Amino acid sequence: MCKCSIYILPDKSSASDPLPTYIFKQVIDLLAPFVAELFNRSLAAGHFPGTFKDASITPVLKKQGLNSADASSYRPISNLTVLSKLLERLVAHQLHHYLATANLLPTVQSGFRPCYSTETAVLSVLSDILLAVDRGDFAALVLLDLSAAFDTVDHDILLKRLQTSFGIDGVALKWFQSYLTGRTQHVRRGTDRSATVQLICGVPQDSVLGPSCSLCILLI
Repeated sequence: MCKCSIYILPDKSSASDPLPTYIFKQVIDLLAPFVAELFNRSLAAGHFPGTFKDASITPVLKKQGLNSADASSYRPISNLTVLSKLLERLVAHQLHHYLATANLLPTVQSGFRPCYSTETAVLSVLSDILLAVDRGDFAALVLLDLSAAFDTVDHDILLKRLQTSFGIDGVALKWFQSYLTGRTQHVRRGTDRSATVQLICGVPQDSVLGPSCSLCILLI
């Protein structure tokens, strides 16, 4: 486990964290061997720790002046434990390295990739349109907005996609299955906490690996 990835963590903590993040970073030299052992066992067994799967949701008003009694006025902010995101960061790094070295990503894919951004996506589209116009062709741009795309990902479809399209199998696929399933969340408002509910679809909000998983299922 690279200590550098821990030191650059923001000090934001989850209510489920046993230690505040800033204290965790101060004692990482003592805890690093135990954290590394935990992560290595998780990856070798194909099992994502169950204590990392509970998300704490904090409702925050979208903007001032909205009706505070209306649930639609709030934006749900999800918080996961720091340790869970550290483990996800390791897996996300390995996943991106595998996808890149195996040439499994389209060259025009700009989302959730190093050195790519919305700017590269816009430049690619603009270039295609200008080239078409220069050739005298007809150019049309159709944009699709998938509402709550990350929250509605079907786990079975995603796992099948990882296996058949990207060659992820065996213990690695078992780990992703464990990562996606059995997740829960609860709403926290001050000292009040709601009942815990089970999540049956979607990738975890506030996660490091979730967007990469969604990328795999959205690629054609």
